[in-house]
Amino acid sequence: MARSIWTGAISFGLVTVPVKMYSAVSRKTVRFHQLNKETGVRIQQKRVDPTTGDEVRYEDIVKGYELTPDHYVIIEPGELDALDPKKTKSIEIEDFVALDEIDPIYFDHPYYLAPGAGGSKPYRLLLEAMRETGRVAIANVVIRSKQQLVAVRPMGENVLAMSTMVYPDEVVDSSTIDELGAVEEVEVNSRELDIAKQLVDSLAGTFDADKYRDTYREEVLALVERKAEGKEIAVQPAADEDDAEVPDLMSALKASLDAVKAREGNGAAQAKKKAPAKKSPAKKPAAKKTASKS
Repeated sequence: MARSIWTGAISFGLVTVPVKMYSAVSRKTVRFHQLNKETGVRIQQKRVDPTTGDEVRYEDIVKGYELTPDHYVIIEPGELDALDPKKTKSIEIEDFVALDEIDPIYFDHPYYLAPGAGGSKPYRLLLEAMRETGRVAIANVVIRSKQQLVAVRPMGENVLAMSTMVYPDEVVDSSTIDELGAVEEVEVNSRELDIAKQLVDSLAGTFDADKYRDTYREEVLALVERKAEGKEIAVQPAADEDDAEVPDLMSALKASLDAVKAREGNGAAQAKKKAPAKKSPAKKPAAKKTASKS
């Protein structure tokens, strides 16, 4: 049973929708602990002052903002508390926008919003209004003492999804990446573009999330299971990629397109083999000729 991690209300105009917030993802990262190789005991990490070698008590630790290397401005806890955003329990909608106007780079962490006590009717009303107008709500909310920009949108038949968003000044400007300058100077001829488009079209399909798997995580867990059972693990030498011959662009495009066509051809042949063979209709026995009377 999922547990809500925040309760509050969506506010737009004079309408209030009581809601509960649930995390929409459960990360499947494989986590490891640090152990002492000699004893197998999990190590402890301590906060130590490098100038004295002494462990520092938690209550003696303050926050410092680095101005220049080794020069900090000390900030007391009470000073930060005075600047905390107002801890409201409201998702304050500021705008309704079209979803395709939001670049995916702004989305951060997804959540589900469920109706709170007595909120089913206004919840459904907001959900249907956004679905029929094709709009997404952009709002502000305070979660765990931090102000968040969020996007609220209809998802599926009867749920509102909410994603926290990064602010524009947190997005790295792509123009600061030096290597991208060379892209403008490259010319692509029509023949190369034609084959590239054919390759894209040949691999086109509908998005099915279930077909994608974290194969690395599966392999790590399989490795852990084998080692737990006492099996020896053979480590294969890594291939030397530096010596691999790099084909020219046109050859790579043609080879890729031919591989896709061959794969599709094999798939069609396999399907044909599996199809039940059609039975030819049974021939009717020839009618016996009656002997003629002389």
